[in-house]
Amino acid sequence: NGIRVLQTAVGDRYVLEEMNAGGYALGGEQSGHVIMSDFATTGDGLLTGLHLMSEMARQQRSLAELAAVMTVFPQVLINVKGVDRTRVADPGVAEAVAEAEAELASSGRVLLRASGTEQLVRVMVEAEDAQQAQRIAERLAGVVRERLAL
Repeated sequence: NGIRVLQTAVGDRYVLEEMNAGGYALGGEQSGHVIMSDFATTGDGLLTGLHLMSEMARQQRSLAELAAVMTVFPQVLINVKGVDRTRVADPGVAEAVAEAEAELASSGRVLLRASGTEQLVRVMVEAEDAQQAQRIAERLAGVVRERLAL
């Protein structure tokens, strides 16, 4: 069908770099930023909304109908404060993330990253089951607190 999904580091900058390198026209982030390189070099909510409404009109389908192709998993986000965000690549943290990813397999995902603006590390877990997402996120946050304490 010609659709290819790639993952980059978090941030419009990295999404745009990959789009330029691969000649892709559409990119975005889970946060809702959508980049359409034929029209802009950053996420633009008004532009995205207009294109979405245009597609709804073209297909004569509601937004709910168009969105039905996507499965949304429960998501847990924990901001771990009071840690050294520059050490987010710590081997013990990486090992805990790998274990969490193995536990989730294809039924969820883990994103652990240093905040670009605050002295904290963001731990995000998505899973089919909300309790599993919460449990894994809390476990990872605990490892981050322990390993990266200031």
